[in-house]
Amino acid sequence: MAAPRRGIQKKFDKNALKTLPILLKYLFKYYKWRMILVFFLLTLVTVSTVAAGIFLPIIIDTITYTEPGSKAVLIHTWPEIKDQVIMLGTILASIYLTGILSSIGYSVTMAFVGQGFLERLRIDLFNKMESLPISYFDRTPHGDIMSRYTNDVDAIRQFVTQTLLQAYQAFLTIIFVVSMMIFYSVWLALIAFLGVFVALVIIKHVGGNSAKYFMKQQVSTGKVEGYIEEMMNGQKVVKVFNHEEESKAAFDIINEELNNDAYKANYYGNILMPILNNFGNLLYILIAIVGIIFYFFDIWNLSLGRLFTDIYSIVNIGVVVAFLGMTKQFTQTIANVSQQMSMIAMAMAGANRLFDLMNQESEVDNGYVTLVRCNIDENGNITETNERTHKWAWKYVHKSTGELEYRELKGDILLDNVDFGYFEDKLVLHNIEIYAHPGQQIALVGATGAGKTTITNLINRFYDIADGKVRYDGININKIKKDDLRRSLGIVLQETSLFTGTVMENIRYGRLDATDEEVYEAAKIANAYDFITRLPNGFNTMLTHNGSNLSQGQRQLIAIARAACADAPVMILDEATSSIDTRTEALVQRGMDKLMEGRTTFVIAHRLSTVRNSDCIMVLDQGRIIERGTHEDLIAKKGTYYQLYTGAFELE
Repeated sequence: MAAPRRGIQKKFDKNALKTLPILLKYLFKYYKWRMILVFFLLTLVTVSTVAAGIFLPIIIDTITYTEPGSKAVLIHTWPEIKDQVIMLGTILASIYLTGILSSIGYSVTMAFVGQGFLERLRIDLFNKMESLPISYFDRTPHGDIMSRYTNDVDAIRQFVTQTLLQAYQAFLTIIFVVSMMIFYSVWLALIAFLGVFVALVIIKHVGGNSAKYFMKQQVSTGKVEGYIEEMMNGQKVVKVFNHEEESKAAFDIINEELNNDAYKANYYGNILMPILNNFGNLLYILIAIVGIIFYFFDIWNLSLGRLFTDIYSIVNIGVVVAFLGMTKQFTQTIANVSQQMSMIAMAMAGANRLFDLMNQESEVDNGYVTLVRCNIDENGNITETNERTHKWAWKYVHKSTGELEYRELKGDILLDNVDFGYFEDKLVLHNIEIYAHPGQQIALVGATGAGKTTITNLINRFYDIADGKVRYDGININKIKKDDLRRSLGIVLQETSLFTGTVMENIRYGRLDATDEEVYEAAKIANAYDFITRLPNGFNTMLTHNGSNLSQGQRQLIAIARAACADAPVMILDEATSSIDTRTEALVQRGMDKLMEGRTTFVIAHRLSTVRNSDCIMVLDQGRIIERGTHEDLIAKKGTYYQLYTGAFELE
């Protein structure tokens, strides 16, 4: 097995950090005032945290004193300082109490904001995904899309609920601590800043690599999950062709890539904190030594404090002790910020991938013709109604004149000289001409890849044609709103998709307002009623994992019943009986005949016996119609269809 596709994944985006303001704007869009409250409360928490640095030198200077000409530190008696100590203690306790209450307040608020924001993010992401064209899912691995809902959203969760707040608190802490350092001693502050500059150089090298590889890790995780999802879906094929070893070898390649990215990310991330912590300890010792020298030798000290009082004209013992605490707090804050950079990088990588999906161009729908229920009187006059009349009409407001026209939906389909390619430089359909008159059954046969399913995908506008016209009851389908166009088409796809829910809910998926009786009737049309009633809970039997508790044929019968429930005027049956055994096929075929009665129907089939009664059979080869006619006409011509029918050629 070939190595997994890598070109599908976007390359590592060095500018992913530019996503930060976009993410913050998105957050504040929904929770502006709550986030303002959170940052206000967090500011109070930060002030209470750094309060010790402000009050410590004041408390020390209140308790101690020195005799003139002596460096000996003496302590005041309790009666002398009682009132001052009580006052300072009360102020400090009040500040800390305010910090505690603020911490509780912002934590509770942030719990609401964080989970609510993630809920909003998933809703917007899912809504956007539902608006994307089918071509997006053709070119993007489904596992990679799932990774955005899981790993990327989780990275954003951690950023919003933790990293963002910690970074803001660190920013405020640095501002407060730097201000106090300069206030007390410019010279000691300069020593601390010089140490921090060295630390920033370390952070730029070590932390930058950590952030880079954490972002790569997000992309690599998407690759791994995409490949696992692909292998899970194709497990039967893997085992049938004995490709287990090749699959494991291919997985080893992308898993090794993830391992390398994760190793380097964690390697740089894990060594950063020990380096910075030990560097902070060295700086702590240096500040202590210099501060003691300043103190014992009465070295004149430059500080902003001198603008207000002569107390700080020299470095006293209170300043030295406070500076040691501030230095420790400063270096630890810088270290914490550096560690958060990796989390920020991961979140930005995740947000970049999420916004990449959200910024994809949605499926364009410029249609203005809508489908409505109607009544038709004996004179052919059409009136719109909300009642279920089994009659439909196109509501057509002509743009040029503004005239309102109701045109009966008859099921007349025309493909006129249609060309189409999934890529602009490679056409897969050439000059397709199909005329399907109301009530006719049109069969499309040919080898795999001939273009049969592609034609039906053009009728329901999963893709837009490159050239030519597709008309529905004389209306260019580009003028019909896509929802209304698809509502008029009942489709049974080659790959059956059942959803988690009861059998009745899966059949009712074709028309959500269908009554229970209408669901039963649809099951009877598809000849699924008998086997459904024999299930453990009948129509209330729960289906999971795409109906894994049913046989392939039973799943297909439910899909056919779902199309019958939709009661659409036009039916598209793409290999509708491909997964049904011969005995079941006979039952289904009778139901299909009843389902197709009076409806324009396109049938794609490999079993030519199922299309011999079609009004017209189209034989396709490499995107071109090479033969057309009834079964008898084509047999008489003894061309490709004759050879396919008689077994001279085999459909692949």
